Amino acid sequence: MRRKPKTAGPAKQRARILLVDDHPLVRERLAEIINREPDLIVCHEAEDRHEALAAIPTKRPDLAIVDLTLKNSDGLELIKDIRVGWPKVRMLVVSMHDESLYAERVIRAGALGYITKQEATRKILVAIRRVLAGSIYLNEKIACHIISRLTTHAASFGATPPELLSDRELRVFDLTGCGLGTSEIAGRLHIAVKTVETYRARIKEKLKLKDSSELLRLAISWNQHH
Repeated sequence: MRRKPKTAGPAKQRARILLVDDHPLVRERLAEIINREPDLIVCHEAEDRHEALAAIPTKRPDLAIVDLTLKNSDGLELIKDIRVGWPKVRMLVVSMHDESLYAERVIRAGALGYITKQEATRKILVAIRRVLAGSIYLNEKIACHIISRLTTHAASFGATPPELLSDRELRVFDLTGCGLGTSEIAGRLHIAVKTVETYRARIKEKLKLKDSSELLRLAISWNQHH
């Protein structure tokens, strides 16, 4: 009796990835690395929060790779939006910012991983696959720090700025340390100058700083050592 020829099984569907970064060269490099993989494909690229949110319903990504600094928007806010609107979309942050400053906030906001752009070329595929599998991807040192903080319930006394400030306050503190003035920060975050001043007043109160000069010195020193 003649055997029927074997039919090939259905082709494995590639995981769909949304890239959100305001630098075209960064998106191009990441897309080049990702699209070489047989199980991954970039389904869309966006440069800001609005474009990313508009693309999700039609492009149906499995994973969004998000930078924290976006054109006309804030990546941390985008992560929160995606977590609420599309909870099945996994998120991985690829950013130039130091992990020690933002990694814990990114995880709290809803992302599953954080990798710096300096490490991305070598480790992006490992990070993507781990996050797609539903696991956390963090630098080992940062992961240990976060676990240590959560298990010891560190008190606010002697805590660092990331532990004392809200997400937006920390962003203002970080930009202050980069040398940006009040109006520049307002423009970068798309908020009113008075709102920036309010955030700075709260930062000074929480960090027990006497004046704006002391705030500036601390912010610059923090940036230089982190």
